[in-house]
Amino acid sequence: MKKAIFTLAIGDNPMYRAAIASFKQYGEKVGADVIVSDELHYKLNVNNKKFDASPAWSEKLYMIELLKEYDRVLYLDADMLVTPWAENIFEKYPSLDTVYMFNEGAYIDRSQQSVQINSILGEVNWPIEKDKMIYFNSGMILVSKQTGLFKNASAEEMQQVCNEVKFYDQTYINYLIRRDNINNISVDKSFNRMPLLGADDYQQASFIHYAGRGYRGKIPMRELKYIADYCDMYQDSLSKEEALAYKQQAWRWYMLKQQRKTKLPISFLNFIFGLIHPSHKY
Repeated sequence: MKKAIFTLAIGDNPMYRAAIASFKQYGEKVGADVIVSDELHYKLNVNNKKFDASPAWSEKLYMIELLKEYDRVLYLDADMLVTPWAENIFEKYPSLDTVYMFNEGAYIDRSQQSVQINSILGEVNWPIEKDKMIYFNSGMILVSKQTGLFKNASAEEMQQVCNEVKFYDQTYINYLIRRDNINNISVDKSFNRMPLLGADDYQQASFIHYAGRGYRGKIPMRELKYIADYCDMYQDSLSKEEALAYKQQAWRWYMLKQQRKTKLPISFLNFIFGLIHPSHKY
C-alpha cells in the first residue's frame, strides 16, 4: 500500500514550514511520503473579491495525478498542524472505496453553496442529517484510487464555479461526491479540529486546523499562535535555537504584514507592536 500526504505551500510563511515539518514526522510514523506543491498546476482566473477566494485552492485537483502513483492520498491544508500524538488515520479509516472528510455542515449552514453550484453545473441532491445538510470541509481529505472521486473532475468545471460559488474548491468536491455517487464517511472531529468547534481541548486533537482566524484568542495573528502551539507540542524534538528561530520568523511575518498595511518602517512597528504584545515578541 503506497501512501502520500499532500499539501500546497507557496512562499516563506513560517507556519507552512512548521506544518510541513509536522507532516513529515507524521509521515514517518504512518509510512507515507510527503509531497509539497510549491507552484500551481491549474491556473484559474479567480476574480470575485466578494468571496475572498484564492487561485491556490484549485491545487486540490492535483490529487488526480498523485492517485496514479499512490494507492491512498491524505490531503492537508498548510494551516493544519499534525500533533505528535496523532492517531494513524490510514488505519482508523481503512475502506478504500470511501472518501473521508469532516462534516462541517453539522455545525454551520452551507446550503447556499449547494444552491450556487447546482445552478451552474446541474442539480444534485444534497443529503440531510439531523435537519442539517451534509457538507464536508476540504482542509483534510483522505482518498484512495478506488473511490473514483476525481474521475470526472476538471479544471474547466472548477473555472466555471470559482467566481460564482463561495468556498469553490470544497463546494466542488462536495458536488462531485453527490453527482458521482462517491461513498463517503465523516471523520471524527479530532482529524480536522476547526475553530468553529470552539477552543476547549483543541490541542488534544490529531489534526488541528487553524482555519480563518485560527485559535489566536488575544494573540494578534494566527501564524503567531500556530508557531507557539507547534513549538510547545514539539518541544521534545526541537532545540531551543530551532524554536526561537520559528518564533522570530513568525514575528517578522507579522511585522511585514503590518508594514504592508501602514507603510511604516519595520523598526518603528517592531517597537510599537512589541509594547502592545510584549509576550509575543521574540
